[in-house]
Amino acid sequence: MDSFFKELGRTVLQRWKKANFSLEKFPEIARAALDEQPPAEHVDLAEFMREFLLNDEQPFQTQSGFGQPELVAYDHPRFYIQLLFWMDGTTDIHQHEFSGAFHVMHGSSIHAHYEFENGQSITPHFRVGEVKMKNIELLETGRTVPIISGQRCIHSLFHLDTPSVTVVVRTQNDPGTGPQFNYLPPHIAMDPVLDDALTMRRKQLLDVLEQIEDPTYPELVQEMIAELDFERGFFILQNCMGHLRDIGEWESTLGAFQSKHGALAKGVPATLEECVRRDVIKGMRSSISEPEHRFFLALLMNAPTRADLFALVAERFPDEPPADTVLRWAHELGEETEDGIAILDALFPETFAIAGEDQPQLFIGALRHFMEGGKKAPSSLKALTAAQIKELRAVFAESSLRILVV
Repeated sequence: MDSFFKELGRTVLQRWKKANFSLEKFPEIARAALDEQPPAEHVDLAEFMREFLLNDEQPFQTQSGFGQPELVAYDHPRFYIQLLFWMDGTTDIHQHEFSGAFHVMHGSSIHAHYEFENGQSITPHFRVGEVKMKNIELLETGRTVPIISGQRCIHSLFHLDTPSVTVVVRTQNDPGTGPQFNYLPPHIAMDPVLDDALTMRRKQLLDVLEQIEDPTYPELVQEMIAELDFERGFFILQNCMGHLRDIGEWESTLGAFQSKHGALAKGVPATLEECVRRDVIKGMRSSISEPEHRFFLALLMNAPTRADLFALVAERFPDEPPADTVLRWAHELGEETEDGIAILDALFPETFAIAGEDQPQLFIGALRHFMEGGKKAPSSLKALTAAQIKELRAVFAESSLRILVV
């Protein structure tokens, strides 16, 4: 066992014991212990990994799939200390059934806090309400953050570096604080460990019908939607949304769901659209490794407004105006495709009679124009009609870059 974490565990145990093992006091005890002896300053990560690989005398390891991977460095019946490695991980928006604190030992992350208002339980495992961001911040190496169990601490992390490593001092479980909901903004909370095997198998069977292009697919889905309860109907919609859009049956299927569930279904379209948007950005990070570009992706996913995005850019890169930094990233991320220039998932319109070598400058110029408010077109866009400028705005507004132009 690593001696640093053994001593850290003993410190936490002694202090918590003096507090009569109060769950309310544990987050502050954990935070203070981590800040007094920061793992970022006292642990050699390479040496820790070597010791873990070669020394059989290690704490009990869990079967958890959280982390890439999770390593338990200290274990006690009441709490434990874990190291979470993240290679390309982005956590869902979630709450916890445990309390404690986490410390950024290596790397950095974008950390977003949320609240869930006007929650209405549909089942013990599914709620509708309003998921709202409270604040967003940059966590650099050495930062420690308390964890409070239950709905008081709803958050997400977008890890920027490869790897990012966090040290978590946490209780085993805080009674009465479950389920450990995940949140799908702007309107859904769901229990991710709900074991609904029938719904899982139905989704898999629908995937088979999709792959073989069965013509009865949309009819079957709509029949299911007409019969299923709200919770299971939502998951079927979420699973089938992409294919139904491709075959032109999405609006009618969504309409069937809304007709069945009325006002309860009001927030479902926006929630499903947001799921798609976040999944697209998560998918991009698998092919984007440059830290600045990952930082940009994190902001595109999580920043609630353009002003918030610019503020975080200015905090991390203070030597140039944030708009210039963003445009530099957009230019660096631009690439030629068979259909023309693309910036991430924003594709230059095929309908424009613009030579390929002229598209990048025009595309970046249009993005700058929209970021600045889009009131008066600059000279670089004078050759375009009002309809073409409107189409360019729509391209950005329908892409991962939309926060920059709305």
